[in-house]
Amino acid sequence: MEVPAINLKAIVLVHWLLTVWGCMVPWLPSSFPWGNFSVLAVGVWAIAQRDSVDAVLMFLIGMTITILTDIIHFGIYYPSFDLVPGARWDSFRFSTGMAILSLLLKPVSCFFVYQMYRERGGEYNLNLGFPFLTRNREAYESIDQQEESSSPANPFNQAVDSKPGVRTY
Repeated sequence: MEVPAINLKAIVLVHWLLTVWGCMVPWLPSSFPWGNFSVLAVGVWAIAQRDSVDAVLMFLIGMTITILTDIIHFGIYYPSFDLVPGARWDSFRFSTGMAILSLLLKPVSCFFVYQMYRERGGEYNLNLGFPFLTRNREAYESIDQQEESSSPANPFNQAVDSKPGVRTY
């Protein structure tokens, strides 16, 4: 089954709009918009550099981190209506609903961003730079064998009668 191609611009635009609407009523701390908008800025970087694997990977990692931080924000700061000063009940419900909808769409967006990561040349397994030991010895080449194309008398594979070419530096 073919995965439909979703444009990265659409993902960033939808999450930007839902984050703006989620911040209409100040029931969340300032770390919620700062975290989400900074990840969306990395998404704009991924849009601007179409061939960058790093930009898409950082956007993917940022989206997964904001899933966790959004859950923590909602769990800690979801108030009763009395704790939101000056807000109407309808606008509070709308703001809360849009923030929760953004959170619910983030795993789907992460799936599509991961597909874009693979399309741009990213590996299936994420290598974070940690060294690890492996027992796979298929990639090793034995030093006992020598290629037949080179001989000990002519180690640089040059023709015997040819003159060395002019080197340009």
